[in-house]
Amino acid sequence: MPKTNDAALDAFIAAKTEIDEMLTRLATHSADHFGYSPEDVNGGHVGTLDHYRARLREITDMAFGKGEHAN
Repeated sequence: MPKTNDAALDAFIAAKTEIDEMLTRLATHSADHFGYSPEDVNGGHVGTLDHYRARLREITDMAFGKGEHAN
């Protein structure tokens, strides 16, 4: 009897679905300038976006084998 990977596939699809939902929410939030009004932007907002950017860079570097995750 061949082994199936149904449980792994189900877990993969569930994780992918959650990632897709997070990316959609993040893209929507970005399109709204992360909820910041241009006239209200300050250094704290810049720091927050720098933090988001650093975490996203880490994730994309892992996904695409770049930066410290390069082969």
